[in-house]
Amino acid sequence: EEQLVESGGGLVQAGGSLRLSCVASGFGIDDYAIGWYRQVPGKGREGFSCIDSGDGSTYYGDSVKGRFTISSDSALNTVYLQMNSLKPEDTAVYSCAAGPRDRYCAVAYVSYWGQGTQVTVSS
Repeated sequence: EEQLVESGGGLVQAGGSLRLSCVASGFGIDDYAIGWYRQVPGKGREGFSCIDSGDGSTYYGDSVKGRFTISSDSALNTVYLQMNSLKPEDTAVYSCAAGPRDRYCAVAYVSYWGQGTQVTVSS
């Protein structure tokens, strides 16, 4: 069974850091594009980072560029999200998802979703 499990969320003060992990099982991350998404109640889901472990390419949205870093470890079948300089507006439920490499993390083409982990940044 294909599965993604996130961990590493929590409560942090503004300016602090967290590292999220997304462990895949039932498929290899090198065969998919893996993205990080976040959602606040009442707002739409934002896809803000993506990695294609097959060729090493990465993408960042403007809201996180320069503060967040996505990486992967194929041996552990895990994708990470290092979040630095966190802001209160980063508060959301963070989820990882896998989709076809040629769709590069577009939400409409996601094959598997994780359950999400809460990140709360206090001011």
